[in-house]
Amino acid sequence: MSNVHHDTNHVIRAIRPDEWEKVRGLRITSLKDPAAPVAFLETVEQAEARDDTFWQDRAAGSSHGGAARQFVAEAPDGSWSGSVVMLVEQAGAADFFEGEIAMDQGHLVGVYVRPEYRGTGLTEALFDTALDWAWSLESPALERVRLFVHEDNGRAQAFYRRAGFTFTGTVVPMPEGDGAMELELAIPRPE
Repeated sequence: MSNVHHDTNHVIRAIRPDEWEKVRGLRITSLKDPAAPVAFLETVEQAEARDDTFWQDRAAGSSHGGAARQFVAEAPDGSWSGSVVMLVEQAGAADFFEGEIAMDQGHLVGVYVRPEYRGTGLTEALFDTALDWAWSLESPALERVRLFVHEDNGRAQAFYRRAGFTFTGTVVPMPEGDGAMELELAIPRPE
């Protein structure tokens, strides 16, 4: 499952387990972005402190065959310009906000596109590929895909709404307890 986005000539594809160093590099780059405090639950210091085994396991678990799939936008020179991760959540399990998952669903996390590629359609191409993969799953067949966005991240909220996601009314406090909230948006399985 790979798409070529013609405006930027990127290939959108799932990562491979042996690409763990590039996974780490792009994650650390994303956490250094000025928007990171309202976009990610992890800090750059936390990511930089993780050992190679963590990144190897993350890449192996997010490549072909795992319960998560990380998609990257690969430029013609082999560099990565963006990424998104689709987690598969099963009804009855606990999510990372310690709530019970109500239905079989996808959960988009780790959305990042390098600043020079924002507004080019690359984020849309990543989302389309991740959603196509989520809807292709048969066991479990996912009822919806959700994501969370910081209440102060208006740019991301606007993009997610253009992509077809709507607010569900679920709001959860940010884990660091500073009073900020994460808002849930979801898109239902297409008919």
